Amino acid sequence: MSDGFDRAPEQTKPLRAPPSSQDKIPQQNSESAMAKPQVVVAPVLMSKLSVNAPEFYPSGYSSNYTESYEDGCEDYPTLSEYVQDFLNHLTEQPGSFETEIEQFAETLNGWVTTDDALQELVELIYQQATSIPNFSYMGARLCNYLSHHLTISPQSGNFRQLLLQRCRTEYEVKDQAAKGDEVTRKRFHAFVLFLGELYLNLEIKGTNGQVTRADILQVGLRELLNALFSNPMDDNLICAVKLLKLTGSVLEDAWKEKGKMDMEEIIQRIENVVLDANCSRDVKQMLLKLVELRSSNWGRVHATSTYREATPENDPNYFMNEPTFYTSDGVPFTAADPDTWMILMMRWTQR
Repeated sequence: MSDGFDRAPEQTKPLRAPPSSQDKIPQQNSESAMAKPQVVVAPVLMSKLSVNAPEFYPSGYSSNYTESYEDGCEDYPTLSEYVQDFLNHLTEQPGSFETEIEQFAETLNGWVTTDDALQELVELIYQQATSIPNFSYMGARLCNYLSHHLTISPQSGNFRQLLLQRCRTEYEVKDQAAKGDEVTRKRFHAFVLFLGELYLNLEIKGTNGQVTRADILQVGLRELLNALFSNPMDDNLICAVKLLKLTGSVLEDAWKEKGKMDMEEIIQRIENVVLDANCSRDVKQMLLKLVELRSSNWGRVHATSTYREATPENDPNYFMNEPTFYTSDGVPFTAADPDTWMILMMRWTQR
C-alpha cells in the first residue's frame, strides 16, 4: 500500500570520485603549504518521490466534512455510524457547524423515516452532549436546528418532544443522582449543564411567529438547583454555581416577568449554605462571588450608564465573568475555581 511515497533503493551520485591507490598526488613544497584546502562535496541522494502520489494528510486530520461525505450516508452501513461520525467531527471542529449543518439535516430527512430511527438519533446526540464536557453548547445548538428542520413527526412525538422526554428520564432521578457516588454525580452534573444550554438555545416558535423558550426547562432547572443545594457537597455546589453563571440572568428575568421571587429564594439558600454547610473554603468563596455577581445585575451594564473601565474595585463581576476553560483531561474549571489563576499565569508565562 502506497503511503504517498514510491520507495526505491537509495542511489548516490558522487560529484567527485575519490583518488585510487595508483593516482599520483602532486608533491607540495613548503611554499604551497598555505594553498586552499580542497572542499569535499557530499554525495547527493537521488529521490524517487512521485508527483502523481496521492496527497498526504497527517494521521487524525479531517479534511472538509461536506466534501468527504458529499454523497450523504451512502458510505455508512447504519444511521448510528453516520450520526456519530458527524458528532465527532463537530466536537473536533465546532467552527464547521454553520457550513455543514444544512447538509447534515437534509441527509437525515432522507434516512430518519421511522420512530425507532428518530429515537436513536435523539439518544446519540444526548449521549454526546452529556459525555463530552465541551459539547454541551454545540449539542444544544444542534438540537435547536434539528427541531426546526427535521420533517418527520410521528405519533410518538417530533424531535423536540422526544428530546425533552429523554431529558425527563434523567430529571426524574435527580434526587438519587445528587447524593450518589462520584461517577453518578459527575454524570448528573453533565446533564444539568446540558439542560441549561438547552434552555438558552432551544427556540419554540408560537402560532403568531414569536420565539420563546421552553417553560418546562425553566421549571426543571429550578428543581435541579434544589437537588444540588439539598446535597451540599463540593462538586454539587460547583455545578450549581456554573449553572447560575450560565443561566442566572435569563432565569431571573423570566421569573420577574411572572412576578416570582425564585432568585431571591436561591440567593437566600446560598447564604445559608455558606453559613452552615461543611463545604470547602474555596467553594464558599465561589458562592459568595456568585452572590456579588447577582447583586451587580449579573454583570450587565445599563446603556444609559457612564462607561467605566472594569476593575476589581468597581465591578463585583470582575473575577467572575470569565469563560469556562477545560484541562487536558476535559475537566471544566473557571476563574473562580481553586488554583485557576496559578494555572492561567503558568500558561501566559509560557507564551
